Parts: sequence; structure tokens; C-alpha cells
Amino acid sequence: MPPTTDQPMNKTRQPTEHFAALQQRRSFLQSAAGLGGIALQSMLAKESAANEAGNSTTPNGQPHFAPRAKNVIWLFMRGGVSHMESFDPKPSLTKYAGKSIAETPFAGVQSPEKLNKVRVVVVNDANGQQRNKLYPLQVGFQKYGQSGIEVSDWFPHIGSCIDDIAVIRSMWTTDDNHGAQVQFHSGRHMLDPRVPTIGAWVNYGLGSLNENLPQFISMGPRFFDRSDGHYLGPAYDAVKLKVDPKNPLEFAQPEGDVSRAEQQLGFGLVNKLNRLSSTDYPGDPALDARIKSYELAFRMQTAVPNVIRFDQETESTRRLYGLDQKETRAFGEQLLAARRFAESGVRFIQIMHGDGAAGAWDQHSNLKAKHSELAMQVDRPVAGLLRDLKQRGMLDETLVVFATEFGRTPGSQSSNGRDHHPHGFSVWMAGGGIRGGIAHGSTDEIGFHAVESPHYVTDVHATLLHQLGLHSHRLHATGHQRLEQDFGQVIHGILS
Repeated sequence: MPPTTDQPMNKTRQPTEHFAALQQRRSFLQSAAGLGGIALQSMLAKESAANEAGNSTTPNGQPHFAPRAKNVIWLFMRGGVSHMESFDPKPSLTKYAGKSIAETPFAGVQSPEKLNKVRVVVVNDANGQQRNKLYPLQVGFQKYGQSGIEVSDWFPHIGSCIDDIAVIRSMWTTDDNHGAQVQFHSGRHMLDPRVPTIGAWVNYGLGSLNENLPQFISMGPRFFDRSDGHYLGPAYDAVKLKVDPKNPLEFAQPEGDVSRAEQQLGFGLVNKLNRLSSTDYPGDPALDARIKSYELAFRMQTAVPNVIRFDQETESTRRLYGLDQKETRAFGEQLLAARRFAESGVRFIQIMHGDGAAGAWDQHSNLKAKHSELAMQVDRPVAGLLRDLKQRGMLDETLVVFATEFGRTPGSQSSNGRDHHPHGFSVWMAGGGIRGGIAHGSTDEIGFHAVESPHYVTDVHATLLHQLGLHSHRLHATGHQRLEQDFGQVIHGILS
């Protein structure tokens, strides 16, 4: 952990002149070349580990056991994708459309026994009935691949990859509003004290695969909780990037008209001063680590833009990701960048889709029009990513997650939409030792509750960490005690 004020102070006595010099150097580094603290995270992470030497729970950059995957591409659809119109078809919704749950053969889905399985409570109206009438499916489904798993007609490209995908149809969570985005990433309700996200844990637990790039990056819109490290510290936050070779890193460009040669000269001077000072006044390792972090920032200015230059990609690869179509270009560019970052050694690439505070997938009305439009934006690029990883031999060691914070209600809202639904929904995983062509778990006949093999959101975290060679219980043992539920349980049924 980064040192705190309650830790013993360095007892070495230092002259007032040296203290003033240190302050000047810190001030210089804080403003040098406009780099800010972008790459400070990486070096502070290493410094934190060094400061915790002797603590058996401190990560050493090595997995706990042999991993199946070495990096993760995390795709998150903000707003709540309807599981019933994506990866969990429910024909009964159409058959009993317009009826309340109590008027169907499935009234029992609201029984206490069903509810207790996932430890949530259903809110009914004053008469004890579900407030909304069942809303029919808004899209058809087809069976795909040798596995014959049904996928919505809005996701035909992903459907064509289904034999490489494990669909988890029995997810549940406890937040019925969009703070569930925080819960899906951290395992804690938004109203609880904040804890590190899954990306931060991966960044914390594993060493760097490329010293010129950050190990945890994020692209796309993000609201609610915009940090990741929390009690682990900002060293484990994501570095926010955008697909713009001219300015991929915000606040990373030099202030004013400063050439690369001038930047290098400035860093060289600081390093020379530091070496001279450390000879006379040892005992300032924190500043040394911070200086190295700015050297990383300097290298990132070249390394990051090189990764997101697509002129080296073939035209067929660009088409695979949908870069030739305006509807798919923006998301396709992010996914092509994700593949290139994974290829270059970035551990955790997080991509958010769906702008707006709640997220674009939040269809309380006009679900058919909006979901079909959004699905068009992501379907071809996501399938392109899976195919590209597979043909390059990367899918075996790259774990892809497609997730959302919750599903949508079986009932209607605003006549042609669905409300938030945390009681049962779907996510899927592929690559990195995941067994493809399976549908794991299930919701009931109308998609109301996770009834077979229900999984709280941290089970996805535990599974992901397991495939990276990390034991979630051991990794979290940092002096911050967590509930058993927050550790999660590995979903062994989807592992190859």
C-alpha cells in the first residue's frame, strides 16, 4: 500500500536546504511537460508493493497458480440490455402478453421460495400484484452453431460465434437503479463504501507485460464511480484513453511548444540532479519512483499513439470490425484498439458502450427501435473482435467479457418499453480457457428470476481472476475484510 501519515517517518535528519531542494524538484515534476500523473499510477503501484514487503498478501506480480489467460477485454453495455431480447429468449412473454404474472401459469415466480434463492425482494402494487403487464418479445431468435444456442436476431454476428461463447443466463444483483454499474464492477452497492473494481484488482495482482504502456485502460463513457483503486490507491485506477492518435491521452501533451528533444533534455537534467542529490542525501525512494513514473509517461507519448494507428491493418481486418460502416465505426475502432493493446501487453482493457448518465441501453420506451439500433452498433465489431483474436491465436489467452448492469422486466413500461430488472439477466464470456457453446444457468419461463445456478455479479469477477491465475479470496486479503459474497465463487461450469 502507499505509505500513509500514520506510518513511521524516516528518521534521517536532512538539512533545510535539502528539504527545499526536494520541494523544488517535486514542484518541477508536477508540472513538467504537462504530463501530470498519467503514468504515475504504474510506478506507484510498484512502489506500493515494495513498501509492503514482508506482507504475505502483497502481490509480487506473479499469479497464484498457472493461468489460462493473461489479459482481459471487458465490454460493458451501459443502461441494462434486455436479456429476453438478446441471449435468453422467452416465448411465453408473447403467448401471455397483456396479462399480469398472477393471471398466467407462472404466478409462482414471485413466491418467497423463488425470491430467497437470489436474496432479493419484488415490489408489488397495493393489491399485491405486479404493476406491469407481460410485454411480448420484440425480436425473433435463431439457433446458431453446433451448440444450437438461441440468440436474438439483433445479434446475428455474435450468434455466429456462439460456439466460442459461454452465455450465463442466471445473473442477479441487488441495485435496481443504474448505480448497479458500480455494483457490477466492484461487487458493492453504490450506497456502500466504495471498494476497488475488478480492473483495479487485476492491476494490483499482476505485473506489467509492457513497461511502455499502462496495465489498465478504459475507453468510452463512464459516469457514477469514475475511479477504480479506492482503498488500494489511485495507482490502480484505469488510465482513460480515446481512439485518437493525435491526442489519445488527455493532459499528456506538453504545455506550450515543447519538442520531444527538449522534453528528453528536461528529464535528463532532473535525473542527473536526482542522482547527485541521492548520493549526498539517501533516503528519498518515493521521489525516485515518481521520477521513473514520468519517464514512463514520456515513453507512453510514443507507445500509445503507435498502438492506435490502424494504417498497418489490412482492409479486410478493418471491415471485420465494421470500420467501413458509419453505424459500427466508432465502437469498431475501440475494439480494434483493444485487440492491439492486448497484443502489446496491456492486462485489462475496459470499454464502455452507451452514452448518457444512465446509459443508452436504458429503454423504458421505444425498446424495439433503440435496442435494435444499439445492437447494430456493437454486434459486428464484437464478433469481429472474437474472430480476429481467434485467427491470430490470441483468443486462448485473452478473456472477453460482454456484460451489462441488469436486465429488463418481463412486463411493459410506457406501453412499449421495459423497466430495470436486477433479479435475473444474462452476460457472456469467451476465450481465456472458457468453454464455448454452452448456456449456463437459467431464468424462469418469463425471465423474471434466476432459478438455476444463480450467480451474483462477483462470481464473474472470481471466474475472471481464476483464469488469470489469481485466487480472489487470497487477493482480497489486504486488511480490508469483505463479505463472502463480495469475493464471489468461480463458475466452474463454464471452464474448459
